[in-house]
This record gives sequence, structure tokens and C-alpha cells, in this order.
Amino acid sequence: MAVYSVYEPPQRGNDAADHAERFVFVRDGFSWAAFALGPLWMLRHRLWLVLVGYIVVLAALAAGLHLIGSRGGIGTWAGLLLAFLIGLEAASLRRWTFMRAGWKDRGVVVADDLEAAERRFFIGWTPTTSSLPPRSPAARLRPAGNDVVGLFPQPGANR
Repeated sequence: MAVYSVYEPPQRGNDAADHAERFVFVRDGFSWAAFALGPLWMLRHRLWLVLVGYIVVLAALAAGLHLIGSRGGIGTWAGLLLAFLIGLEAASLRRWTFMRAGWKDRGVVVADDLEAAERRFFIGWTPTTSSLPPRSPAARLRPAGNDVVGLFPQPGANR
């Protein structure tokens, strides 16, 4: 099972369906794409400040290794360790970028894949622009009639 963080973008219009399509689900865990193709991965996800920081750190690392007179093998290992760090922190970098841009953190969803995570999230999601109060988890479990849920009858119901 994968864990996804859900981010809501700033509202553009009144169309709730169009707004819901812009939600982003960020999967936690190691990103092989960020590890193997770090700068291209950053460009694809529009992580401009992260890319600038990556270039600055990479240049400082290269300059520092040159100043101490290290050989090529140590530079390769240092670059691999930096790439590994980017792969580990890829989801955190995306979350930081969304929060910085004013997106709202709407919670966490656990599911097998992205499609299941979207389905699970939007079943329980109520837009904040709705005039109806959000339903509590207990209200979703309570049946409409005097039926029995599991082995426990409704409070105040006939026994």
C-alpha cells in the first residue's frame, strides 16, 4: 500500500468539477526518476527553486572537492549520494513547493495505486465552498433508518 498526500490548488472559478481535477496526489517513498534523472525530474514537476538549489549545491560540491584535490572517484560517489538524497526527498520537495505556492494540504490517503487513492479521497471529500457542513465519519456510518449496524443498534431505537 502506498501513502499519498493530497494538495488542493488555489480556487480559480466556481466550477467544483474543474477544481477537483486540479488536485495533486504526491506519493511518499523513494523516487527512481528523481534519483536517475534529477534535473529533468525537477523540470517536469516545475520545481524551479529546487533545481536552482540543486545546481548551487552541485557546483559547491564540485568546487569543494577540487579545492581539497580529490580524485574523480570521490566526485562520482559524492554525486551519487546527492542523487540518492534527491530520490529520498523527492516527495518532500514537491510538498514544500506546493505549500510555498499556496496550495492547501487536504490530508493523506492510503491506497494500492493512484486511481484507488483518488477514488478513496473524493468519496469522503466535501468542497469547502459548499454551504453544507462537512459530514463526520460517524454520520457516514450511521444508516438512515433504525437498522442495526453490525451488532450495535441505533441509540434511542426500538429494541
